[in-house]
Amino acid sequence: MSAITILGSARRACTGPTRRETLKIGALSLLGGLFNTRSLLALEQSQSQWLRPARAKSVVLLYLQGGPPTQDMFDLKPHAPGGVGGEFKPIATSAPGVSIGELLPLTARTMHHSAIVRSVYHNGGCHKNLPMYTGYDLNLPDEEFRDSDPPSMGSVCAYLERDRQKELPTYAYLPCPLGWGEVRRKAGPHGGFLGRRYDAFSTECTAYVDKPPDDIWKPQVVRGEPKLADAELPDGITLDRLKSRRRLVELFDDEFRGLAEKHDLGNFPREQRLAFEMLTSAKVREAFDISLEDDRTRDRYGRTLFGASTLLARRLVERGVRFVNVSWDNFSKRFEVSKAAWDTHQRNFPMLRDTLLPSFDQTYSAFIEDLAARGLLDETLVVTMGEMGRTPKINADGGRDHWTYCYSVLLAGAGIRGGTIHGASDDQAAFIKDKPVHIRDICATIYHLLGIDPEMPVYDRANRPIAVAHGGRAVAEILA
Repeated sequence: MSAITILGSARRACTGPTRRETLKIGALSLLGGLFNTRSLLALEQSQSQWLRPARAKSVVLLYLQGGPPTQDMFDLKPHAPGGVGGEFKPIATSAPGVSIGELLPLTARTMHHSAIVRSVYHNGGCHKNLPMYTGYDLNLPDEEFRDSDPPSMGSVCAYLERDRQKELPTYAYLPCPLGWGEVRRKAGPHGGFLGRRYDAFSTECTAYVDKPPDDIWKPQVVRGEPKLADAELPDGITLDRLKSRRRLVELFDDEFRGLAEKHDLGNFPREQRLAFEMLTSAKVREAFDISLEDDRTRDRYGRTLFGASTLLARRLVERGVRFVNVSWDNFSKRFEVSKAAWDTHQRNFPMLRDTLLPSFDQTYSAFIEDLAARGLLDETLVVTMGEMGRTPKINADGGRDHWTYCYSVLLAGAGIRGGTIHGASDDQAAFIKDKPVHIRDICATIYHLLGIDPEMPVYDRANRPIAVAHGGRAVAEILA
C-alpha cells in the first residue's frame, strides 16, 4: 500500500499540522468523491474526435419538478371530449400557426425563438428524474441516487472541461440540489459513475410563502433566493489561515494525484478550489450576488425563488458557465411550505391558474427577452421540461395524474429553428400520433448543440463504454 507524505519542510504537531488537522485536510481532499481513472485516460486519448463546433456556448435547463401538464400549456386539445380536455383555451403566438395555452400570454410573444416537441416519451417510470438528465430510462425501483448511475449532461460538460483553470464552475445547479426540499438526494443531475468530482456545484436557499395555506393543494408561489453556502468565514478563521489550509490541501492533492495514476482510488471534488474562491474571490461572490441587479429587472423576473434562480442563471451564463440547471422544486418537508411543485393530482386548474402558470409565464418570458436583449440568446440554449407529463383524463379530484407516454418539451435559443412544432399527439394528447421523440433524443439534441457527439463514450466502473446519450439522436427538424 502506498503512503501519502506531506511535502515541504519537516513539521511536528507543535508547529505544523496536528493529527486532527491532518484528518480534517483528508476529509476535504480525499473524501470529496471517487473518480473513474479509466474514463479519464480513455477520454484524453480520443476526446478530439467526439467534439464539434458548438452552436450553444451555454445551456440553461428549466426543470419543472412534478410533471407539467402539456394539455394546459403547449398542446391544448379544445375539442377533446368532456372529462379529458381542459378549462383553458389556446391563443396565438409570435410564431405563425403556433398556439399555446391562454395562461401563458407573455411566453406566447417569445415563441418565434422556440420549438415545441409535442411527442416526447420515456420508459423510466413516473417521477424518475434519471431519464431527463441522462437519456437512460431503465425503470428503476425508486428515485434514489446510485453511484452506478450514468452521468448527467452537465456532469459530462464538467468532465470535458476538467483541466480548464477558471474561477466559476462548469456546471451549476440552482437553487438547491434536486430533492433537497424533500430531504432526499434524487437520481439524475449527478456525476454518477464518473465520480462526485463532476456533480453540479449547487447553491443553497431558503423557501417560504406569504401565508401558509391549510391545504397542500392550494399552493402559493414560493419565495426566497439562492445563495452561496458558507459565504462568510467562520469565527476565528482569517484569510491568511484559510490560504494556509488551502496550501496543505494542495500538497495532499499533488501526492494523491500520483497515487491515482496507479490505482483507481478516486479524485477530488472538481469544485474544491471554487469553495476557497467563494471566500476569497470578489469575482465569484459578485457572479452569485443577484442583489446587484436593479429592482426593475428583479421585478420583471418575479420576486419568487424560481424567478431569482433564473435571474442568477442569466448572470452565470453571461460569465461563461457552461451548463446551468434551475429547478422548480418541492420544499414541503424541509421548510414545511405548501406543495407548490407541478404534481397536480388535485385541483389541477386552480393550481395552474392561481399559482403555477402566471409565475412561470412571468419568469420564462423575462429570461428569454433578457437573453435576447443582451445578445446572449443566440449562444444560449434554453430547455424547459419536467420528468413526465400528466394524464389527459381529469380525475375525480379535478386533477391530472402521472403520464410518461406523451408530453412536451420546449427548446429556445442557440441552434433552434424558432416557430417550430415537431411531432403530434392524438386528439386527447394521450399517445403519440406522429414523429415520436424519446427523451434520449432530447438529450442528444442538447449534446449536439453543445458540440458534443451524442455517441461519445464514457467508461463505467467495469470499463464498459457507454454513449453519453444512450443511443439518442438529435432531432434535426428543430435545428436551425
